[in-house]
Amino acid sequence: MLWVILGAPGIWWIDLQIDGVKKGSLAREKQRLPAPSSIIASSFTSPVDALYLAAIFDPVFTVSYPGTRQVRPISLLGAMLRALSGPEEAPPAGVKLVDLETLISENPESVIVVFPECTTTNGKGILSLSPSLLNVPSTTKIFPINLRYSPPDITTPVPGRHWSFIWNLLSQQTHCIRVRIAEAVYNTAKPGDVSSEKKDKYLVNFLDLPEEDSTDMSSGMRKRGVNAEEQKVLDQVGEALARLGRVKRVGLTVKDKAAFVGAWSKKIR
Repeated sequence: MLWVILGAPGIWWIDLQIDGVKKGSLAREKQRLPAPSSIIASSFTSPVDALYLAAIFDPVFTVSYPGTRQVRPISLLGAMLRALSGPEEAPPAGVKLVDLETLISENPESVIVVFPECTTTNGKGILSLSPSLLNVPSTTKIFPINLRYSPPDITTPVPGRHWSFIWNLLSQQTHCIRVRIAEAVYNTAKPGDVSSEKKDKYLVNFLDLPEEDSTDMSSGMRKRGVNAEEQKVLDQVGEALARLGRVKRVGLTVKDKAAFVGAWSKKIR
């Protein structure tokens, strides 16, 4: 049924490539694909992201937030609507949150999808990632996945544009999805207290960075409660997403996105 929904507006051509797998040999390399009890760390640009991932993997979808390591499980429809909604810096009051380790144990036969950027983008850069991935067990595979569209007019970086998304989706005869899957990343970090770490434990070479850059980076890590080893894991995922999408990590946050949306809304009034 999901393939029918994808095919109806002309989303039928899918260009799939997997790191380290030659074309035609995928059947012998199934371990390089997301499987039950693994995590997909996906780019987030369009409601079609969730629809495609649901058609392929039948996963459990989640919402991540920048200030917590817990996630909110949601339905496929909820994930699609999130792509049309505004950025949220914190979960709504009263919603149920759970860490990914618990969610994996409760759904051993399912893949778990995480959108670590927490909000949609235009696909031209990778935002700062949520620390939610740091609750993944060290033996669990995390697969960074990037999805891009041609033409790119079905991305929804600005919230509330439901009708323009539908129009752009239906006005083109065909849409191509470019799917790239990276090699699995593992959470090898040991949780620790950021404030108690020594400077030489940080994975940033402060001598190679301007003073303001090193200060901003360490300050950002402390604010999110992320130590240096944990930041390295997030960097691995972020760098993989950037490489797959042929874009750069821009370092912007959900707060920056909210400020942009506010300015954009005032401009078009």
